[in-house]
Amino acid sequence: MANRTHILLLDHDEARRGTASAILDFLDEPHVALAALSEARGEPPQAVLRAADGEGFDLEAVLEALAARDPGLPVVITAVPAGGVAAGRLESMVIGTLGWPFAYARVVDALHRARVYREQYELGRARGDAEPKLFRELVGASAGMRAVRRMMSQVADTDATVLVLGESGTGKEVVARSLHAHSRRRNGPFVPLNCGAIPGELLESELFGHEKGAFTGAVSSRAGRFELAQGGTLFLDEIGDMPLAMQVKLLRVLQERTFERVGGSQTLEADVRIVCATHKNLEEMIAKGSFREDLYYRINVFPIEMPALRERTEDLPLLVNELTARLEREQRGSVRFSVAAMASLQRHRWAGNVRELANLVERMAIMHPGAVVGARDLPPKFRHLEAHEEDEVAVPAALAAPEPASASGAAVGLLPVNGLDLKEYIQDLEKSLIEQALDDCSGVVARAADRLRLRRTTLVEKMRKYDLLNAATAAEA
Repeated sequence: MANRTHILLLDHDEARRGTASAILDFLDEPHVALAALSEARGEPPQAVLRAADGEGFDLEAVLEALAARDPGLPVVITAVPAGGVAAGRLESMVIGTLGWPFAYARVVDALHRARVYREQYELGRARGDAEPKLFRELVGASAGMRAVRRMMSQVADTDATVLVLGESGTGKEVVARSLHAHSRRRNGPFVPLNCGAIPGELLESELFGHEKGAFTGAVSSRAGRFELAQGGTLFLDEIGDMPLAMQVKLLRVLQERTFERVGGSQTLEADVRIVCATHKNLEEMIAKGSFREDLYYRINVFPIEMPALRERTEDLPLLVNELTARLEREQRGSVRFSVAAMASLQRHRWAGNVRELANLVERMAIMHPGAVVGARDLPPKFRHLEAHEEDEVAVPAALAAPEPASASGAAVGLLPVNGLDLKEYIQDLEKSLIEQALDDCSGVVARAADRLRLRRTTLVEKMRKYDLLNAATAAEA
């Protein structure tokens, strides 16, 4: 592949293995050709080509062995066995079928799919989110975040197009990934594309793919993101940066659910769920003529607006706890913030939102490993307390340092410098925990009551109090 992905070629047939190896040599693809997986040694592969035929061939056993070595390995097979592949984790590893003998275009296309699959897996692992994120991992007990989780629960298991709005760093991609993980398409691929990161002249090819010779440099056919996302979710990030010419073509695909590769004539189905995101004001762009009004109404089926961090500063202690816990899990350091430091952070404007906060926490963990950071230890731009104010909110370090989340999952909160309505705060927290328990237990009240260590009748009364009894749970209650 273009970025020198290492391939493991598995085929028990020596003649066919030699032919396939010669093809990969011709394509200048680094690979190792073996008769069986048990012979594999040395550098771990990043993709696998596997012959799938013959009496007694057990593809699932091979996939299980590969998954045990690396659960993110993309696998391409020559043919699907008569028994197929059981749906689930193993089925998702098989990203393409080549047939035999190999057709040049199909090999190049399959290797491109494998590279995208591997890149996304590595990106998820680097972020610590190889496992699907749950709604509750959108950290925060503020009214704004509760509203976001509520809207997500309403739309996740539908195919409705979602438009996620909000400033940079507010977690728009986290929302998109969570929607996918909770949708009926969860076993399909999640394919992201940043529309602002790709030159306009290349965006059409990136979205729809191209045929060999479609333009200068198109030396082979290539699948686009719509094809790669078949059966799953396509996330179009920063759609406000898409050129007008591409907006017209995207609108047609969204209306007709079909498309053609650049330079091709074959009509392909677009069986994908679309989630878009932008930090721009699309209505203002429409007024200026830089965004199509008809496309706006096509993607604005179900808008979700992410609140800026400065609008939910009461969530800062929870967010800091989550970020420090993540650093500790990844063994990248540890740090704690005093009450005075937290009060100072709550006065910051947070132009970069949660991303800016994550960078600060990591920076403090590097500069003050294992220490309690006070307001005076923060970088100058984050210091918003006068000396006398710091003394007023300062407490002994042992009390100022929030402990990691307890076994029950509850995070230690810190009192905002301007105080809070304790009764309202506790009610909001209780309602949020009940909602999370019901989400985890698919709305089954009895199971949720067990999770919360409550009697079932007590939980039902609390659900009535917070207006959480919908038709389904009312019948079950």
